[in-house]
Amino acid sequence: MNSNRRFPIVPRRLAFAAFLVFTSLAQAHPGHGPQDLIGGFLHPLTGWDHLLAMVSIGAWAALMGGRSRWVMPASFLALMAVGAFEGRNLGPIPGLDQAIAASVVVLGLLLVFAVRLPAFDGAVIAGLFALFHGYAHGSEMSGSSLLPYSAGFAAATALLLGAGVLLGTLARRSPALVPRAAGAAVAIAGAWLIFG
Repeated sequence: MNSNRRFPIVPRRLAFAAFLVFTSLAQAHPGHGPQDLIGGFLHPLTGWDHLLAMVSIGAWAALMGGRSRWVMPASFLALMAVGAFEGRNLGPIPGLDQAIAASVVVLGLLLVFAVRLPAFDGAVIAGLFALFHGYAHGSEMSGSSLLPYSAGFAAATALLLGAGVLLGTLARRSPALVPRAAGAAVAIAGAWLIFG
Protein backbone atom coordinates (compact mmCIF):
# COMPACT_ATOMS: atom_id res chain seq x y z
CA MET A 1 0.00 0.00 0.00
CA ASN A 2 1.30 3.43 -0.87
CA SER A 3 2.23 5.30 2.34
CA ASN A 4 1.04 8.56 0.79
CA ARG A 5 -2.50 7.15 0.69
CA ARG A 6 -2.46 6.38 4.39
CA PHE A 7 -0.89 9.73 5.33
CA PRO A 8 -1.85 12.39 2.79
CA ILE A 9 0.45 15.40 2.58
CA VAL A 10 -2.18 17.93 3.78
CA PRO A 11 -2.83 16.29 7.20
CA ARG A 12 0.93 15.93 7.72
CA ARG A 13 1.46 19.61 7.06
CA LEU A 14 -1.46 20.47 9.31
CA ALA A 15 -0.02 18.31 12.08
CA PHE A 16 3.32 20.10 11.92
CA ALA A 17 1.64 23.50 11.68
CA ALA A 18 -0.37 22.65 14.81
CA PHE A 19 2.84 21.57 16.52
CA LEU A 20 4.53 24.88 15.73
CA VAL A 21 1.51 26.96 16.74
CA PHE A 22 1.00 25.01 19.97
CA THR A 23 4.62 25.34 21.00
CA SER A 24 4.67 29.05 20.27
CA LEU A 25 1.66 29.56 22.54
CA ALA A 26 3.27 27.84 25.50
CA GLN A 27 5.26 30.05 27.83
CA ALA A 28 8.50 29.06 29.52
CA HIS A 29 7.64 28.68 33.21
CA PRO A 30 4.89 31.27 33.53
CA GLY A 31 4.41 30.39 37.19
CA HIS A 32 3.25 27.07 38.52
CA GLY A 33 -0.09 26.23 39.97
CA PRO A 34 -0.91 23.89 42.82
CA GLN A 35 1.47 21.03 43.44
CA ASP A 36 -1.03 18.25 43.00
CA LEU A 37 -1.84 15.77 40.24
CA ILE A 38 -3.30 18.45 37.95
CA GLY A 39 -0.48 20.91 38.67
CA GLY A 40 2.07 18.21 37.85
CA PHE A 41 0.24 17.33 34.65
CA LEU A 42 0.08 20.96 33.52
CA HIS A 43 3.72 21.75 34.33
CA PRO A 44 5.30 20.27 31.17
CA LEU A 45 2.49 21.72 29.06
CA THR A 46 2.99 25.27 30.33
CA GLY A 47 6.76 25.49 29.92
CA TRP A 48 7.75 25.49 26.29
CA ASP A 49 11.30 24.41 27.10
CA HIS A 50 9.92 21.15 28.50
CA LEU A 51 7.24 20.84 25.84
CA LEU A 52 9.66 21.32 22.94
CA ALA A 53 12.22 18.92 24.38
CA MET A 54 9.75 16.12 25.03
CA VAL A 55 8.00 16.36 21.68
CA SER A 56 11.39 16.60 19.93
CA ILE A 57 12.70 13.48 21.69
CA GLY A 58 9.66 11.53 20.50
CA ALA A 59 9.91 12.91 16.96
CA TRP A 60 13.64 12.20 16.73
CA ALA A 61 13.10 8.66 18.03
CA ALA A 62 10.40 8.04 15.41
CA LEU A 63 12.53 9.47 12.62
CA MET A 64 15.34 7.08 13.57
CA GLY A 65 12.85 4.21 13.63
CA GLY A 66 13.35 0.68 14.87
CA ARG A 67 13.90 0.17 18.59
CA SER A 68 14.63 3.88 19.02
CA ARG A 69 10.89 4.55 18.77
CA TRP A 70 10.33 3.11 22.23
CA VAL A 71 13.81 2.94 23.81
CA MET A 72 14.46 6.68 23.66
CA PRO A 73 11.10 7.82 25.09
CA ALA A 74 11.34 5.12 27.79
CA SER A 75 14.84 6.29 28.70
CA PHE A 76 13.66 9.89 28.87
CA LEU A 77 10.72 9.02 31.12
CA ALA A 78 12.77 6.82 33.47
CA LEU A 79 15.69 9.22 33.87
CA MET A 80 13.38 12.19 34.23
CA ALA A 81 12.01 10.44 37.33
CA VAL A 82 15.57 9.97 38.62
CA GLY A 83 16.30 13.65 37.99
CA ALA A 84 13.07 14.66 39.76
CA PHE A 85 14.04 12.62 42.81
CA GLU A 86 17.47 14.27 42.92
CA GLY A 87 16.00 17.73 42.39
CA ARG A 88 13.48 17.16 45.17
CA ASN A 89 16.25 16.21 47.59
CA LEU A 90 19.00 18.62 46.54
CA GLY A 91 17.04 21.72 45.51
CA PRO A 92 17.78 24.26 42.76
CA ILE A 93 21.23 24.44 41.18
CA PRO A 94 22.75 27.28 39.14
CA GLY A 95 22.71 26.99 35.36
CA LEU A 96 19.85 24.49 35.23
CA ASP A 97 17.63 26.66 33.02
CA GLN A 98 20.53 27.17 30.58
CA ALA A 99 21.18 23.42 30.46
CA ILE A 100 17.51 22.79 29.69
CA ALA A 101 17.49 25.48 26.99
CA ALA A 102 20.70 24.01 25.53
CA SER A 103 18.99 20.60 25.34
CA VAL A 104 16.24 22.20 23.26
CA VAL A 105 18.83 23.70 20.87
CA VAL A 106 20.65 20.38 20.52
CA LEU A 107 17.42 18.45 19.91
CA GLY A 108 16.41 20.94 17.24
CA LEU A 109 19.79 20.55 15.53
CA LEU A 110 19.53 16.75 15.70
CA LEU A 111 16.27 17.07 13.76
CA VAL A 112 17.68 19.64 11.32
CA PHE A 113 20.62 17.42 10.43
CA ALA A 114 18.56 14.20 10.56
CA VAL A 115 21.13 12.60 12.87
CA ARG A 116 20.78 8.84 13.05
CA LEU A 117 22.35 6.95 15.94
CA PRO A 118 22.08 3.43 17.35
CA ALA A 119 19.13 3.10 19.74
CA PHE A 120 21.39 2.88 22.78
CA ASP A 121 23.25 6.09 21.92
CA GLY A 122 19.98 7.91 21.32
CA ALA A 123 18.67 6.63 24.66
CA VAL A 124 21.78 7.92 26.44
CA ILE A 125 21.31 11.40 24.94
CA ALA A 126 17.59 11.37 25.74
CA GLY A 127 18.34 10.23 29.29
CA LEU A 128 20.94 12.93 29.84
CA PHE A 129 18.50 15.64 28.79
CA ALA A 130 15.79 14.01 30.91
CA LEU A 131 17.96 14.35 34.02
CA PHE A 132 18.01 18.13 33.58
CA HIS A 133 14.29 18.38 32.91
CA GLY A 134 13.43 16.04 35.77
CA TYR A 135 15.73 17.88 38.14
CA ALA A 136 13.90 21.13 37.35
CA HIS A 137 10.55 19.47 38.06
CA GLY A 138 11.80 17.93 41.30
CA SER A 139 13.44 21.07 42.64
CA GLU A 140 10.07 22.85 42.40
CA MET A 141 8.24 20.25 44.50
CA SER A 142 7.43 21.05 48.10
CA GLY A 143 5.60 19.55 51.02
CA SER A 144 3.89 16.20 50.67
CA SER A 145 3.11 16.62 46.98
CA LEU A 146 5.77 14.24 45.69
CA LEU A 147 3.58 11.37 44.51
CA PRO A 148 0.60 13.16 42.93
CA TYR A 149 2.73 15.90 41.36
CA SER A 150 5.22 13.33 40.00
CA ALA A 151 2.41 11.18 38.62
CA GLY A 152 0.95 14.22 36.89
CA PHE A 153 4.12 15.34 35.18
CA ALA A 154 5.05 11.75 34.28
CA ALA A 155 1.67 11.31 32.59
CA ALA A 156 1.99 14.59 30.68
CA THR A 157 5.54 13.72 29.68
CA ALA A 158 4.44 10.33 28.35
CA LEU A 159 1.72 12.04 26.30
CA LEU A 160 4.18 14.61 24.90
CA LEU A 161 6.68 11.89 24.02
CA GLY A 162 3.87 9.95 22.33
CA ALA A 163 2.78 13.05 20.42
CA GLY A 164 6.37 13.47 19.26
CA VAL A 165 6.53 9.85 18.11
CA LEU A 166 3.29 10.37 16.17
CA LEU A 167 4.59 13.57 14.54
CA GLY A 168 7.91 11.91 13.74
CA THR A 169 6.10 8.93 12.20
CA LEU A 170 4.10 11.29 10.00
CA ALA A 171 7.27 13.22 9.14
CA ARG A 172 9.00 10.03 7.96
CA ARG A 173 6.48 9.95 5.14
CA SER A 174 6.93 13.62 4.24
CA PRO A 175 9.62 15.52 2.36
CA ALA A 176 12.80 15.89 4.43
CA LEU A 177 12.22 19.64 4.58
CA VAL A 178 9.25 19.26 6.98
CA PRO A 179 11.09 17.70 9.97
CA ARG A 180 14.13 19.88 9.28
CA ALA A 181 12.02 23.05 9.32
CA ALA A 182 10.41 21.93 12.59
CA GLY A 183 13.88 21.18 13.99
CA ALA A 184 15.08 24.64 12.98
CA ALA A 185 12.10 26.20 14.78
CA VAL A 186 12.92 24.17 17.90
CA ALA A 187 16.62 25.15 17.79
CA ILE A 188 15.75 28.83 17.34
CA ALA A 189 13.31 28.66 20.26
CA GLY A 190 16.02 27.07 22.41
CA ALA A 191 18.52 29.77 21.43
CA TRP A 192 15.94 32.42 22.31
CA LEU A 193 15.55 30.81 25.76
CA ILE A 194 19.32 31.06 26.28
CA PHE A 195 19.96 34.51 24.86
CA GLY A 196 16.51 36.15 24.77
